[in-house]
Amino acid sequence: MSNILVKIEAFGAIERQLPSDLILQCDASSCIADVLAQVELLYPHAQKMLERCACAIGEDIVSRQMLLNHDSTLVMLSPVAGG
Repeated sequence: MSNILVKIEAFGAIERQLPSDLILQCDASSCIADVLAQVELLYPHAQKMLERCACAIGEDIVSRQMLLNHDSTLVMLSPVAGG
C-alpha cells in the first residue's frame, strides 16, 4: 500500500496546541479520523480540542469518515464562541 502526506493546518484555539509545520505520513485510503487519531497520539494534550474541531479540505467542510487518497492539506477549525 502506498503512503500519502497530510499537512495539518490549524485555526482558532487548536492552533496553539499543534505545531505550525505538522505533516503526517499515512496509508493511502486512510480516513480523516485515522489521521486525527495519529495526531492525538503525538499531541495527547490536544485531544479534547480536536474532538470539537470541524475538518475542511480546501473550501469544503468534510466528514471524519472521508477517505484521503492523495497528498492533502487538512484544515482544523476550532469552534467559535461569542455573540
